[in-house]
Amino acid sequence: MALVIVVAVIALLAGLAANRWLRPRLLSEDDDTGMAVKDLVGPLLTLTVLLLAFVLVTANGSYGKAEVAARGEARALDQLVETAEYAPAAQRGQIQADAVCYARAVQAKEWPAMADGGGSQAPSVWSTDFRKAFRALEGKPVFGMLVSADHKRSDEREERLTQASASIPSTIFWFLLATLFITVAALGICLPRKNNRGQVITLTVITALLTTMLVIIRDVDRPFGGIIDVKPTAISDVERQATRDFLAHHSDSAIPCDDEGSRRPV
Repeated sequence: MALVIVVAVIALLAGLAANRWLRPRLLSEDDDTGMAVKDLVGPLLTLTVLLLAFVLVTANGSYGKAEVAARGEARALDQLVETAEYAPAAQRGQIQADAVCYARAVQAKEWPAMADGGGSQAPSVWSTDFRKAFRALEGKPVFGMLVSADHKRSDEREERLTQASASIPSTIFWFLLATLFITVAALGICLPRKNNRGQVITLTVITALLTTMLVIIRDVDRPFGGIIDVKPTAISDVERQATRDFLAHHSDSAIPCDDEGSRRPV
């Protein structure tokens, strides 16, 4: 990082020194001719657009991974519930009830926490209960299938929590914001002072587009807390299905948690 800064400063000083002492010897034109400010704004605008586009692609990739992880976790939980049908009645009921509570805890406790890049311990209570039920099935054919599904669920949850954190560091965001400010200000300086209605409208449109792109980047970089966010639709569907499967053999009062996934008093 220090090397990049040093090279950039040396390049700037060398360019200014060459403009001051070397240019008059090489060219016979007057000192007040050369590149105007408007000639430098074009490359600056191009650089700004490229930076915004690159960061937008990065943020969108994080959003896509978050959505895939959320759906993958829901599929693994659904597989866990379906596989539990092959277990003895006692373990089947416990696993399916824990799956209902796990899904409720993810929706009610962990999803809101992910809006700020955090998580919740509430779902872990029920994933621990999964493993307690698995111990009673060791040596049975269904044991391996249940453990495999639970490992998949755990991996997908970990990926979901990872993607909840911003993938773009705040330093880069503030750098983009500063670049946007400098670009718009430079474009404004280059506008003609008279008969400039068309140019003002164009600058306004450009500013709106660049601002919108930066807002979208900020929003997409928070896949669980922005306007364009990942909804808990998949895990909600699994929760309803698991509840239906559990209630086919038990009463609603047998579910060991409330609607938010918190354990009920024994």
